Amino acid sequence: MAFQDEAKIIAISGKGGNGCLSFRREKYIPRGGPDGGDGGDGGDVVVVYDKNLNSLSNLRGKKVLSAQSGKGGSGKNMKGESGDDLLVPVPSGTMIYSENTGELIGEITEKNPKITVAKGGKGGLGNARFKSSTNQSPRKTIDGEEADRREILLELRLIADIGLLGLPNAGKSTLINTVTNSKSKIGSYA
Repeated sequence: MAFQDEAKIIAISGKGGNGCLSFRREKYIPRGGPDGGDGGDGGDVVVVYDKNLNSLSNLRGKKVLSAQSGKGGSGKNMKGESGDDLLVPVPSGTMIYSENTGELIGEITEKNPKITVAKGGKGGLGNARFKSSTNQSPRKTIDGEEADRREILLELRLIADIGLLGLPNAGKSTLINTVTNSKSKIGSYA
């Protein structure tokens, strides 16, 4: 498994569920009134600290990470199910940047173990929320909020474990390129 210290991903939170338009219908209750439930909240995309990781190779090949959307409300004042949060495990020392602006969102450490990078949408309201003494059969509902989409760059801050000292043209860069499969500049210097 190759070492990876940088990953570009698109984080998409869950959309909020829509509110329901429903009226109570029972045999001996002629005007039951509105009973549309609220929609569930969408899930967040959260970057979390994992002590078992030492690189970002678990994100290799993953370009889009999306959380679960909330379910819509239903009759009998039933609220829709909220979407599950998506947890993205990373090692300590991971810097999170916004890809578009280059702004630092935060750093994952043992003291700061989780950062929400995309907030889920709030669930919409059902027609039971709009009932009043003057409007006893409302036909108004509110849709859930849209998902939050963010392009982020995860960069692992590394601390060198080994330092090489030596004379010029002794082969230090060649040794590092061979051992680590990196591409540092090699040349004959005076």
